[in-house]
Amino acid sequence: MSNIPDRVLSLIKKSGMSHADFAEHIGLTEGQLAESLNGPRGFSTVEVARIAQTCQVSVKWLITGSEPPLAVAGRTTTGQAAKAVAVARQYASRRTDLDGLGYPQPWQPVPASTSRGSYADQGESLARTALSMVGQAGRSTTEGDLAELVEEVFGVDVAVDDLGDGFDGLAAATHGAKLILLATTPNPARQRFTLAHELAHLLAEDDQEVHLDRDVFDPAQKKDPSEQRANAFASVLLMPEAPLREAISRSGLTHADHAALACKLMVTPEALAYRLLRLRIIDAGTCDRYKRMTASDAADIAGHGEEFAQRSAASRTRRLPGLLLRDTQAAYETGQSTLRPYASLIGADVDELRRELEEQVSGGAS
Repeated sequence: MSNIPDRVLSLIKKSGMSHADFAEHIGLTEGQLAESLNGPRGFSTVEVARIAQTCQVSVKWLITGSEPPLAVAGRTTTGQAAKAVAVARQYASRRTDLDGLGYPQPWQPVPASTSRGSYADQGESLARTALSMVGQAGRSTTEGDLAELVEEVFGVDVAVDDLGDGFDGLAAATHGAKLILLATTPNPARQRFTLAHELAHLLAEDDQEVHLDRDVFDPAQKKDPSEQRANAFASVLLMPEAPLREAISRSGLTHADHAALACKLMVTPEALAYRLLRLRIIDAGTCDRYKRMTASDAADIAGHGEEFAQRSAASRTRRLPGLLLRDTQAAYETGQSTLRPYASLIGADVDELRRELEEQVSGGAS
């Protein structure tokens, strides 16, 4: 498949559609499609974009034949992870296409680190640098929506989708896309920790392509250096030392205090216990007692049951990547793209969405 017509022919064959049906899907007549495949006509940029959208491939692949890492991962991954890779691949393809239209991802890596020591030390150092960036943006990791913060400060697209049981999330880094995909879960604190964990993989440039995490709390992962670094990073990012020491110096740390602090920081009691042990604020015996507490238990003890229920409902809800949504809409509004990619992203019928937008414009004009 050395050229665009060859790649389009392979997609037509794979789709199972006739040439006439395929032509109709991309807004051509069968004769125009034949001329583009066999003659001098070629495909316009709009037609290439429509073909990519119809066949769920990237514009870059259609034009160059270069296959992004997520495409390779999609062929070699099985089980629940395969579903996650398929979802991530769609988002990454959309981002790559937007890059070609003049809407690059606003990725903000942390400054290069010269940290040495253990992998945990490296993760903590990386987190302190990331926290500095968060502070400079006037944000805090202990308050508000962490997904929105990660998008705003680091320029990473964050999505949440139903990926099935036994899979926490992934981090994907391609030439034009930086993406974190999280699984829906009834445990908001676990999802929040996973988000910070995946951010570490991107900032540390682990794998350079796709990093899959079936269980970020799996003890077996402690043998993996990149997992040690990512967990240490997440702990420091979500539980900065200064606020911890300040909170504990005022009240000590009873069982109820531990529950209340875990709720305030939106972390699991287990993660908080290990963080306090690392800081030598509590001993190993106290850590063992406190880490047995579940997030739900902590909410009940601290009187935050209703708040926990609301967060749990939110963590069960699908979330579209915010930056991708913003740029897809902008590309349409500036005439760089058709409405179809935006409608597809939000799961709307393109004709119905067009009518709604036209009604809004006419309503505003009147």
